[in-house]
Parts: sequence; C-alpha cells; structure tokens
Amino acid sequence: MAKLKDQNINQDALSKAAYSLFDFTKKEKSFLLIVCILVSVAGIITPYTYAAMWFGFMLAAYSAIANDSIQTIGTFIASNQNRKWYFLWLFMGLIFVGTVTYSWFRYDGDVSYQRLQVDGLDQAPQSFVFLQIAAPIVLLVMTRLRMPVSTTFLLLNVFTYKAGTIMGVMQKSFIGYLLAFIMAIIVWYVLEKFVTNYLKGKPRNYWYFLQWITSGCLWAVWIMQDAANIAVFLPRQLDVWEFSAYTGFVFLGLGVLFYVKGDKIQGIVNEKTRVTDVRAATIVDLVYAVILFYFKAYSNMPMSTTWVFIGLLGGRELSIALAKSKKLKKRKARLVRAYRLAKNDLVKAGIGLIVSLILALIINEGVRQEIFEMIF
Repeated sequence: MAKLKDQNINQDALSKAAYSLFDFTKKEKSFLLIVCILVSVAGIITPYTYAAMWFGFMLAAYSAIANDSIQTIGTFIASNQNRKWYFLWLFMGLIFVGTVTYSWFRYDGDVSYQRLQVDGLDQAPQSFVFLQIAAPIVLLVMTRLRMPVSTTFLLLNVFTYKAGTIMGVMQKSFIGYLLAFIMAIIVWYVLEKFVTNYLKGKPRNYWYFLQWITSGCLWAVWIMQDAANIAVFLPRQLDVWEFSAYTGFVFLGLGVLFYVKGDKIQGIVNEKTRVTDVRAATIVDLVYAVILFYFKAYSNMPMSTTWVFIGLLGGRELSIALAKSKKLKKRKARLVRAYRLAKNDLVKAGIGLIVSLILALIINEGVRQEIFEMIF
C-alpha cells in the first residue's frame, strides 16, 4: 500500500510537471520560436569571429540588462508605473551613456571600469565556440522563467581561462550576499517603526525626487560593476566606432525594456513587501547602492550583483516579518513567507550558478585542468 501511495504521488508530480511544461510552451510559442531562430543563427555565425562577436554582444546586452533590471531599475519601474515610459528611459539611458563614456575616456577605451583587466579575463576572445554565443540565449530563457540568474556567472565564466578567477568571483559574490542579508536585517528592523509611524498615506512630492536620485546613483554603480558582463564579447579597448555601437545599442535596448515595463521578471520585485511605494523603493535603492559602491572600491574583481540583491531582499523581508508582527501566529506566518521568498530566489540563482560552471568546464580546457589538479 505504501509503495502504491508513493507511486501515485510521483505520478501526480510528473503530471503536474508535464502540464506546466505544456502550458509554458503553449503560452510562450512566439518567444520559443525566437529562441529557436537565435540558436540557429548562433550556430551559423559562430565560425565568423567578427560577426559572432557583435551578435554575442547584442544578445548579452539585452539579456543581461533584462535579467538584472530587477536589481537596479526594477524598483524604479515598480514605483513609477503611472509615469510615461519614455521619461524613465531617457533618464536611465542618459545616465548609462555618461557612466560608460567616463570609463572609456578614463581607462583608455575600457568600458568595464577595469573589471575585464583582472587575470583570467584580460584577453579578448580571438575566436568563439557555440556555447559562448548560446550563453546569453540561455539567460534569455531563464529571464522569461522569472529566474534571478547571475549574469556575471553565466556570461563571464564562459570566457574565463583561469579557475582561480571563477573562484574569486564566487567568493566575492557570496560575501556580498551575506553582507547584504545582514545589513538589510539591521537597517529595516531599525527603520520599520519609522516607516510604519511616519511614512503613511500618499507620499510627498520630494520622495519622487529622492527616489530618482537614488535610483540614478544605483544604476550608475551597477554599470560600473556589471558593464563587464556585456563588454566581455568585445575588444578590451574599444575604438570610437565600436564604442558608439556599444553605447547606442544598449541605449536603445533600455528603451525596449522600459516600454515592456521590465517584462516577466519584474514580478520578482512586485511581489516583495511595499516596493511599489516610492518611499520603500528609495530606501532599497540607497542601501543597495552603498553596498555595491563598497565592493567596487574594494577590488576590481567582478562580482555577482544578483546575489547581493537577493540577499538584500531576503534580509529585508525577514526583518519586516520580525519587526512588524507582534502576535506570535502572525509572526510565524510572515517568517514562513519571508523564508519561502528568500529560498526561491536563492534556489533559482543557484541553478544559474551550476549552469554557468558546467558551461565553463565544457568550454575552457584550462579551467578543467586546473580543477582536475586541485581535486587530485
């Protein structure tokens, strides 16, 4: 009887999984067709280095910013839903142009703020393999599934020729997650009474001004950290035409992203407590910007800003649950909700990390040899 019951449970689980897959393919027919076309083009274009370079860059530019939009412009979109999309686009787009232009002048053609000058990433690709071009397509699919995947892991790891660099990126990212989680618990536990007592009703106009300033600063700091994920396909020093193409394409891609209001992955931000309130969004952006700026100044080693962000949101939800609920029953319910949200984000980010490591091992012989030597 017990075996029969277990079999029924397994069959039910498989039926649900099969139905979910069927439902996804039915709803996303157009998207899956685009993915098939992109995969086909990637397979055809890979042997042609120059064309593959720009094709990979364009895929990486849109997929990376679309996935990471939850971290930077996600709260900005969520709390400005009543404003015209093109005003939001021009504001963030011009900040992008100004930030990368400074890096291009300051670092002799490098738009990554020297993130691509670290050992293991300092050499531009001389040729490409199919999986390197396909990595941004994998990221597009994961974004469509609302998975907050680390673009740093998924895009940079497939180009890293040293295992030590991968380990350095992972270490810095995990420390960032823990720091953001702890800092969020402290900040929101202290602020919860202030938020509850004073931030009531309709926000005053100056809050919108403050949020635009903090969101702009966060966006600029994020570009300093994660522009490397997009530029990794390109030469490490761009000439004026290459820089114009790089900047222009990303600027237009941002317009598409604002037009669709962040697309599917925006739901990860919207489901969190009170982020559609401009005051709460301002506090989230400010704390996140401070953490990213600290790590930018700490070292040139790239890091996953996604892991920092999900740590921040996870700690924030836990802190709100602890501070807001006086009754034990309500507190338990809120803690369970906070735990589930944090766990879901962490599991999805972990899947992205595993996928990136597998791709890195398949593509890079040097990485395989280093890991083999470390193990044996």
